[in-house]
Amino acid sequence: MNRILRLVPIVGLALLFPVLAHAHPGHEGHDLTWDFDGGFAHPLTGWDHLLTMIAVGLWAAQLGARARWLVPSAFVSVMALAAIFGHFFGTIPGTEQGIAASILTLGLLIATTARLPVAASVALVGVFAIFHGVAHGAEMSTTAGGFSYGAGFVAATALLHGVGLGLGFALKGQPTIARFAGGGIAAAGVVLFAA
Repeated sequence: MNRILRLVPIVGLALLFPVLAHAHPGHEGHDLTWDFDGGFAHPLTGWDHLLTMIAVGLWAAQLGARARWLVPSAFVSVMALAAIFGHFFGTIPGTEQGIAASILTLGLLIATTARLPVAASVALVGVFAIFHGVAHGAEMSTTAGGFSYGAGFVAATALLHGVGLGLGFALKGQPTIARFAGGGIAAAGVVLFAA
């Protein structure tokens, strides 16, 4: 069973590799339709969303217990609601900075193996989910099927949280590797702030 758990993140990343090869931060110009496949591709085609979604799962795995499902569930729920707002009203001030802050902060939490109370962890990822959701909704075409597009990015986000959880479980006995991964994620947040 332990060997199977170690394969989860590897298989997940292998499935994502073709998308990662074309990842770019701004999501401009991807030629997918704006229905389920476009929604599904959106979190996968920008390293800002990709890193955040994996980091949420990885940190949730580090937190353990109820946080393993509460933290990712809170992120997905708030993100979906914020996407509705973003679709109808556009982005909010500081959206890009909020996304960068989510990467930086989650990376630091992973690197330091910070253990916040579950309520605080849920609230923190909920705030970050607002920025990611608003970005998803604001970038949705007016001709897209909103429910189908939303189902796509919710499914992709859940998949990426699962990859992060799988990585977290696989690295349970390797805390140094997990901390380095968190440091790398935090560094990516610094780069995004500087961009």
